[in-house]
Amino acid sequence: MSQPNNPFDPAMQQFAQLGQAMTQQFFAFLGSQQAQHPLGGAPIKMGTPEPAKLTALQQEFLQQQSMLWQSMLARGNAGEASAPPAFEVQPEAGDRRFSAPEWKQSPVFDYIRQSYLLNARYLKELVEIAPVEDEKSKNRLRFLARQYLDAVAPTNFAATNPEFIKLAVETKGQSITDGINNLIKDFEKGRISMTDDTAFEVGRNLATTEGAVVFENEMIQLVQYSPLTETVAKRPLLIVPPCINKFYILDLQAENSFVRYAVEQGNTVFLVSWRNVKAEQGKLGWNDYLEQGPLTALRVVREITGEEKVNALGFCVGGTILSSALAVLAARGEDCVASLTLLTTLLDFSDTGEIGLFIDEQSCATRDATIGKGGLLTGRELAGTFSALRANDLIWNYVSGNYLKGQKPQAFDLLYWNSDSTNLSGPFAAWYMRNLYLNNSLRIPGKLEMCGVKVDLGQVKMPAYLLATREDHIVPWQTAYQSTRLLGGPTKFVLGASGHIAGVVNPASKNKRSFWTNDDTSADAEGWLTTAEKRKGSWWSDWAAWLKQHADGDLAARTKLGGKGYKQIEPAPGRYVKEKA
Repeated sequence: MSQPNNPFDPAMQQFAQLGQAMTQQFFAFLGSQQAQHPLGGAPIKMGTPEPAKLTALQQEFLQQQSMLWQSMLARGNAGEASAPPAFEVQPEAGDRRFSAPEWKQSPVFDYIRQSYLLNARYLKELVEIAPVEDEKSKNRLRFLARQYLDAVAPTNFAATNPEFIKLAVETKGQSITDGINNLIKDFEKGRISMTDDTAFEVGRNLATTEGAVVFENEMIQLVQYSPLTETVAKRPLLIVPPCINKFYILDLQAENSFVRYAVEQGNTVFLVSWRNVKAEQGKLGWNDYLEQGPLTALRVVREITGEEKVNALGFCVGGTILSSALAVLAARGEDCVASLTLLTTLLDFSDTGEIGLFIDEQSCATRDATIGKGGLLTGRELAGTFSALRANDLIWNYVSGNYLKGQKPQAFDLLYWNSDSTNLSGPFAAWYMRNLYLNNSLRIPGKLEMCGVKVDLGQVKMPAYLLATREDHIVPWQTAYQSTRLLGGPTKFVLGASGHIAGVVNPASKNKRSFWTNDDTSADAEGWLTTAEKRKGSWWSDWAAWLKQHADGDLAARTKLGGKGYKQIEPAPGRYVKEKA
C-alpha cells in the first residue's frame, strides 16, 4: 500500500537543492580571483570540507529551514493573534537592519528576514569547516563571507524591503523619486553620502580653533594655535596626526576638539597639517614624510619657542611616523623631545586586524611595481578600503537609506570628516605596507634604515603615554600594548572604551564612556586588563595631568604666533587641509 504524500516533501526537496546550490556558489565565490579585497592579496588555497562535517551541517540547515517554514505556515493559518512562533531566527547582537516593525508585521517579509539570517548563519559555518592552510587565510575567508552576506541582505533591495514599500505608498512614490535623485547626485560625487555635506565647512564650523600657519613646505603646513590661558607650559606640544586622514578629526567643533582642549590646559600647541598630495608629490617616499614632516616640525617649533625640548603627540599612523622620526633623532644623537604620547598607534604590526589580512607578498609586489615607483594611492581607494571594514554601517546603511527610502543623511561632523578623503604618495604607501604591515620590521632593532641611519625604538627613551581603545578594528589594543615592550623609556598604558575614533574623540566635558589604567605593564595585554582599574569618563583629563609632569614649569603665554624668522602665512586651519582628493 502506498504511503500518502507529505505536503512538506516538495518544500524540503527545494530546501535541500537550495542548500547544495548555495554551498557550491558560495565556495566558487570564495575561491575566485574576483573575491579579493581592494588591497589585493593572493588567491586563498582552500580544500574541500570533510564529507561528514559537510553532511552534518547541511542536515542541520535543512532541519532548521523546515522548522522555519512550518512556523511561518502555522502563523499564516492562525492569523496575527497567534502565539509566539515555536522557531524564530534572531539576528546577531548589534545587527539593527531588521529592527523596523514592518519586518515582523508581514509573514512574507518575516520569512524573508529569518530565511536570510538562517542562510547567513549556514554560510558562516561553512567557512569554519573549510580547510585552509593557515589562520590568516581562515580570517580572510571570514572577512569575504561577511562582505558577501552584507551585500545580499534583503534590506538592500526594493522588492525585499518592506520599509521601502511602506514609505513609497505613504509618499505616493515621492520617496522613490528622491532616492533616484540621491543616487544621481552621489554618482556625480563618486561616493556615497554619509552626512549632509552642506552643513559643514572646514574653517567655518570645523577646525575653528584660532591660530595661524607659521611654516610650510611641500609636505606640511605647521599650525600654531593662539593661547587661551595667561600662562602656559614652558615646553610646547607638537601634534602629528595621521597623513591618511585630515587633521581636523582632532579639531572638529569646539565642544569635541582635542586641539582646543590641549590649548585650554595651558599648552602652546603646534600641529602638523599634512598635504593632500597630488601627482607632483607622487615621488615622495617614507623618508620624505619623516624629514619634511615631524623632523622639520620639531626643528621649527624649537626655533620659534626657543625651547630646548618639546612634548610630542602622534595619532594612528602619525604616531608611527613620529616614533620613527624619534628613532632617527636618537641614532643621530639628538635629544629634543621630553615626552611622547601615542594614540591608537602601531609599532609592532604582528596583528593588524582585518586590514592586514590582504597584505601579502603578491599584493606588495604589485604595489612596488606600480605606485611604488611613483604615483598615488588615492583617497577614494583608501576610503573604500576602510568603509569595507564596516560595510553595514558605512555602505549598506546608506544604500538603503539614501536610495531606497529617499532620505537625506543627518548632519554629523565625524562622518563629514570620514568622507573627506586624502591621497598618499605611492612610494610612501608601498614602503609602509611592505616594511611594516608585511615584514613587521620596525620592532626589530637595526632592521630598518631611515633617513640614512639604522633605527632602534629601544633608543626612544623619553616617558611615553600610550592610549589604545578596546573596540578598535584598525589598531587592535592588544597589539598597541606591545609598544610597552619596544620603547626604551618608562611607559604608561591606558585603554579607552569604544573604537578607533570615538575612543579618542571623547571630550572630558561630556564625561562619557570610561577608561582603564594600570601602572604595571609587566604582564601580557590580557593580564594587564585583568588587574586594571576602570575609571569613569574621558582619558583626556588623565592625559592632561600626565603631560603637566613634563611641562618644565610655566611662563607667560606666547601671544605672538610665529616669530624668529617665521612669519604668519595665513590663518588656521590653512589651505592644505582644505584641498580635496
